[in-house]
Amino acid sequence: MKTIIPNKNVEFLAEAVEKFKTASCPAALTGAGISVNSGIADFRSSGGVWTIFSPDEYATLDVFLKNPRKAWKLYRELGKGLIGKKPNQGHQVLADFEESGLLKGLVTQNVDNLHQAAGSKNVLEIHGDHQHLQCLQCDTLISVINDHYTMKDVPTCAHCHSPLKPNVVLFGEAVRNMDRIEELIVNCDLLLVIGTSANVYPAAGLPTLVKEHGGLIYEFNQEPALSAHGYTRTSSISDYFFEGDLAATLPMFGRSVLVPY
Repeated sequence: MKTIIPNKNVEFLAEAVEKFKTASCPAALTGAGISVNSGIADFRSSGGVWTIFSPDEYATLDVFLKNPRKAWKLYRELGKGLIGKKPNQGHQVLADFEESGLLKGLVTQNVDNLHQAAGSKNVLEIHGDHQHLQCLQCDTLISVINDHYTMKDVPTCAHCHSPLKPNVVLFGEAVRNMDRIEELIVNCDLLLVIGTSANVYPAAGLPTLVKEHGGLIYEFNQEPALSAHGYTRTSSISDYFFEGDLAATLPMFGRSVLVPY
């Protein structure tokens, strides 16, 4: 693994840029880390929602079906945290890559819609989105409004009067878009892994799958997280590790790729 730090390791950066620009099917996998600089806390970090609401107690399909009023305590907390949030430079870099024909697809574990807001079009949301409410009885889908996060009652479907839930994947539900994700990943020869430890399956298996098919892995994290045998630099499956805050590393990579392109 070759480590790249902003303003250092220029020879490694030049290598990484050239290989990215000549890849036939580059793609990206993003997690909560890319949205931290937009003011959205990582669920698992200090102050994140999982430190307030245990996912086993609030974020399962079974809890929603049995006690939607309780489940909505978590949904409101999540929703309020997304109001007014804007894409940051990291989101914009990936949108610019796609517009320039340098990124074939983007898989995200996030539900905040910030990739789309930045201009990315081929976004595959593995965990759904928090911008819509869904009815599990009649499949109605409606856009979220701020009142849904302030009202005391549980929103109900206008057609069948069943409780509505955010269009996000709860524990106990199947993830989304796997057919399209697998089609992208099986052809991917270079994967940008950004702001995620890739611990939660099925997203966790995507970098390994790319690696097993001979693809390159570019990891953007504070610390190396992609490893077959524990989280260490010596056993990382990443080919290039961009170390540091995504506010610095991803824009640096974007400038290096796009300015001379």
